Amino acid sequence: MGHDGWLGKAIFKARRWIIVGVLALAVAVSLPSAERVGDRLQYALPLLGLGCAVLTGGAGEYLLRYVGGTALVHASKAGLGKAAINQRPRGGYAGFPSGHTAAASFGASALVNECVRSSPLVQGTVVLAAGFTGASRIEAGAHNIWQVLAGAVLGFLSERLLRPGSPIRARLARWPGWTRRRSRTGRMPGD
Repeated sequence: MGHDGWLGKAIFKARRWIIVGVLALAVAVSLPSAERVGDRLQYALPLLGLGCAVLTGGAGEYLLRYVGGTALVHASKAGLGKAAINQRPRGGYAGFPSGHTAAASFGASALVNECVRSSPLVQGTVVLAAGFTGASRIEAGAHNIWQVLAGAVLGFLSERLLRPGSPIRARLARWPGWTRRRSRTGRMPGD
């Protein structure tokens, strides 16, 4: 769906306020607990990113990257077992990386790069919401700073690296066995 009709233009103009409104609502229903705010933002940011992807026609791609990033988070937690890096500050394991932070970072990256490019104020709000999610995990004792940082990096990279047109995706398209379907434009996937 483009921004051709009056409805498309109205949605384009209103989406920044929709994003801020949803984030404000997530915070408002979670106060006074910072941990609950982070819990809500870890869902709100990727869902807002999905909404943006639906509007821009990239929902399938978005979901594949999100599922891939989430799989990496859980594979890391399971694979590290009882390694010291995987231990949570308040006890237990499965702490590396922070899944809450990875999800929030993924959603924030998608929003900043696709939905609110023309609004630095909303971009900052989205980035701060993702940062708050990570900070809430540290305050709650669920993760240490390194686990949160790893989650932020993993979320960001899983959203950015395999986008259509990315250099990594273009390299994958040249690998033997990569699906050689051509799009309607005649280009290879990743071109």
